[in-house]
Formats: sequence, structure tokens, C-alpha cells
Amino acid sequence: MKIAIDIRNIGKQRTGSEVVVLELTKRLLALDRENDYLLLTDTDNSEVLANIRRDLNLKDKKNFQLLSLKAKNKFVWSAWTMPKFFLKNKVDIFHTEYILPLFIPKKTKVVTHIHDVSFKVYREFILKKDLIFLDILIPRSIKRSDKIIAVSRFTKDEIVKYYKIEPEKIEVVFNSINLEQETVSDEHRQKIIEKYALPEKFILYLGTLQPRKNIPTLIEAYAKIRSRIPEVKLVLAGNPQAHNFDQKISEAVKRNNLEKEVFFIGYVDTPDKAIVYQATEVFVFPSFYEGFGIPVLEAISQEVAVLVSDIGPHREILGEGNFYFPPGEVDILADKLYTVCVNQDEQKRLSRAGLERVNLFSWEKSAQQMLDIFNSFNQKNSL
Repeated sequence: MKIAIDIRNIGKQRTGSEVVVLELTKRLLALDRENDYLLLTDTDNSEVLANIRRDLNLKDKKNFQLLSLKAKNKFVWSAWTMPKFFLKNKVDIFHTEYILPLFIPKKTKVVTHIHDVSFKVYREFILKKDLIFLDILIPRSIKRSDKIIAVSRFTKDEIVKYYKIEPEKIEVVFNSINLEQETVSDEHRQKIIEKYALPEKFILYLGTLQPRKNIPTLIEAYAKIRSRIPEVKLVLAGNPQAHNFDQKISEAVKRNNLEKEVFFIGYVDTPDKAIVYQATEVFVFPSFYEGFGIPVLEAISQEVAVLVSDIGPHREILGEGNFYFPPGEVDILADKLYTVCVNQDEQKRLSRAGLERVNLFSWEKSAQQMLDIFNSFNQKNSL
């Protein structure tokens, strides 16, 4: 079969969905020698293309071809570039995320990844023009898709709830991580700490800084305990220049006079993540809503104590334990933060309990699921 995969996110700064596309595609390269793959990107930048080839290790992979389909923006890609591609190329299966091109041949099977439907739940966090776009195109994508991939059981249930489709159309393929516990020299560790100007002791959040991440609650909780643990700072790792930056974060910092206690360190490069996680006292992920929560899995893989909001995807990752707090409860989070920061035994209990869950998730296992889904279409056609 000929399988086309939309890999436009690869080569950019890696947040959740970008990581998923990269890691699943890498594992498919290692697994599949039978099918032919067309990897579709929208850039002709030679440096980015070289990075994609390097990241995917495309050298000597004869059944994988990287195609640059240049487009000025997402609309041009969907309305012109991809329909033109489908008219020129016979494709058996097309795999993408969320939004489908305006034209796909009827004979082409479509597999669509949906990471979450937060735009249906927390509509106040989404720009009005984006909501119009999503409300029109997501139902169309779901209807046209032959199989939908949800990244958690929670996301599957949400898709069924909001789009009224049969559960059998949705396959749960869990996300995973690609961070290992590496032994690094003290010199290298210190270089990374200096690169991000990390304080000696700190509480860490790492992820996007958008409203549904509920970071103001973390700031307010930290403000309640900072006088009791003045040596512990708060580090927020994420891009404050992103279009969906939550302005209430800056307001909470200013309101609580935390300009010298809260460190904005920007985007953390993937090779540096393990050291940043390992340097923290506790990792906090306070989201109102998630489809999965890759940073939570990354943190526990580094034997870090974690505290997370009590929402469905986090329980799928962590199971039972003392990790949870209600997403909007500042006082409960403040008490838990203080306990973990001053009690080494509690830190160790949380880190050990989290580490036990890591091996439940594997990119190899998830890629095999994807390959089984692709191959199932071929089996149906042969019946």
C-alpha cells in the first residue's frame, strides 16, 4: 500500500502534537518494510528538510520518501496544495491531524489523529475566528475519516460525547515519551542549568502557556507558601511569545509581587529536558483540560515528584496515588506544594510511585497499533 503522512509539524519546536508525529513516524520507519510511505511537509527550507531527514533517520530507507509541498499557509495547503497532490498521486491511506484537505479521493482511506477537543469544552479560551474554523471543519473531518485516533480513553469518550459517533470508529493509541535517564557529567549538567538560568531550588511547570493550562492557579498557590520556603522559586518553561499566551499569568505574577521569584525560561530544547526535570523539587501540571499530558510522563520518567490536576488523562497516566488536586483549588495545591518541598520522604514516595507507571507507555507499542490499523484496510480490501 501507499501511505501518505502529514508531517508538517516535524522540524518545528516540539510541543505535544509535534512530538507525537515525530515519534510515531520514526517507529513506523523501523517497523514497516512492506508499505511505501510519502512523508508530506509544507516547507522547502533546506535546513529544516535536513533536520527532518536527520530526526527521522531517513538514510537508506527505500520505502520512505520525503516530499516538500510548499504552501504559504494552512488554508492554501488544505484548499489547493493537497487536492493537487491527490490528483497526481494514487494514495491508499492518508494520515493527518484534526483538519482534512478540502478534497481527498473516495478510494483513499483516512486516519485522523485528534489529541483533544478542548475547543468544545473551554470555548472562552479560543479566539472567535478559530472557533468558527474548528466548528465547521472538525465535524467534516470526523465524518470523512475511516478511523479516528484518540490519544487517551478520555479523549475517545469526549469525541463520542461531542460528535455523536460510534465508539468503534475510534482507536485509542496512547502517547509516550523519548526521554531516558542519562548519566551526564557535572560539567554538562551545570552548563544546562546556566543556559536556562535555573535557580538552585525550584518548582517546575513545563508546557505551553495557554489559558487551559491553568498556570495562574499554580502562581497563586506558590504565592501562599513563598514566605515559608523563600529559597524555592517557581520556573515556568514555555514560549511566552506564543499567540495563545495566557495574559493572566503576567497579571498573577505582578499582583503577588513575584517578579523576582518566578522565572520564565522559554522553550526547553529536547536534549536539555531530562536535566531540567531532574533539577526540580517537584513538577506541577495544573491543567483544566488535557488530551493526554506528555510532560507528566516525561517528569515521572526522570524520577521527579509530580503534582497534577485531577482530570481523566492524568489518572490514565498515573493511576492511584497522592498526586492529585482539584484544578481550581489554590489552597489544596499550596498545601501539597509545601509538603513536597519540605518533606524529602514525600518527594521520594511520589517519584517512586510515578516511575512505576512509565513502562506502561511505549512509542514502539503505539506505532505497532498504527501499523495494524493501516494494514487492516488492506485486509478488508482483500476480502
